[in-house]
Amino acid sequence: MSEPQRTDAEKTPLPDWTRIRERFPVLEHKSYLNSCSYGAMSLDVAQAAQRYLDERMLKGVDWPDWVDHNEALRRSLARLLGVDADEVALTSSASAGLNALASALRFDGRRRKVIITDLEFPTNAQIWYAQESRGAQVLRLPAPDGVIDLARFEGAIDDQTLLVATSHVCYRNGSRLDVSALAHLVHQRGAYLLVDDFQSTGTSRLLPSALGADFVVGGTYKYLLGTAGIAYLFVRGALLESLVPTVTGWFAQRDIFAMDVTGYRPSPTARKFEAGTPPVINTYAAAAGLEIVHQIGLGAIEARVGELSAAIKSEAHSAGYHLATPLDPARHGAMIAIRTHDEQRLVSELLARDIVTSCRDGNIRIAPHFYNDWTDVEQLFRALRTQHELLV
Repeated sequence: MSEPQRTDAEKTPLPDWTRIRERFPVLEHKSYLNSCSYGAMSLDVAQAAQRYLDERMLKGVDWPDWVDHNEALRRSLARLLGVDADEVALTSSASAGLNALASALRFDGRRRKVIITDLEFPTNAQIWYAQESRGAQVLRLPAPDGVIDLARFEGAIDDQTLLVATSHVCYRNGSRLDVSALAHLVHQRGAYLLVDDFQSTGTSRLLPSALGADFVVGGTYKYLLGTAGIAYLFVRGALLESLVPTVTGWFAQRDIFAMDVTGYRPSPTARKFEAGTPPVINTYAAAAGLEIVHQIGLGAIEARVGELSAAIKSEAHSAGYHLATPLDPARHGAMIAIRTHDEQRLVSELLARDIVTSCRDGNIRIAPHFYNDWTDVEQLFRALRTQHELLV
């Protein structure tokens, strides 16, 4: 398989993908197509983690510098998301951010309904069910075909709805929701919109700031190339004053170093949704991963991922495989899912051939990123042809 030809209008300078690929050692011996689960580790990230360890060995402790690193990461994420740094909370996971947000919402008035869908990552369902003991009423919308349209939301959102919590890109099959249109509908009816953007941020120029959501959660260890232990919660600035979480910690206070035991004085910024001591080494890793994304640019990344995704869909169609992902590129994210009769076995068979994928819900998930190339796609489908009976 060769790289697609580009028209003269498209022939603007591109990143040197070969040189960039060399920054990810795993690609020397594996076709790594699993960024929807965990992004490939770069030399940059490994060196950043080692830099923390070296400083730790040399200094022992340096809290002022570590706090500065934390704040630099917040600014870097805000830049990527297209939002103000004061609207970004750094959390240890999407779950931590969601729990802090849930603690700031009240379910004792007329508006107590939380709408989720069948397509959510478990976190974005379990946490809202946990609020039922506080008065929340959870309504889960079915998605029998693995996708959900606005009409289903329109029929469910009413004047009792407090929050609609949904994913931008589904982790099971890669289907993408028209979040901007949903935001318009949700706000028309006086509710909040929360978007799980974990499977999208870092692959698209469609930034959370443009989605119209009130809250966005995501993390750094998939397409943002960092490591687990760092995530984010975006809270629209206009809502910060009215929302006061009860899940908290010392990094959520107005003055981190006040060591105040006389009361609760949360930060006026989104930092109020943070908790205790951050995982410092992970901030180093996350910042290094984000810097690669900044260097390449979301426009180039989106185009590269789009070309690779189109090649995967084309090869799957030619082979007669059944896609669980919508064909229209506007309706799916970076992940392409193919139906299989035995997902675990197929992932294992591919891994035995040094091809890294993952699976969910009867699908094999193929998730390229900018560091992949056409040889990865070729090797994948060469291997899939040996497992034909598992796919058709």
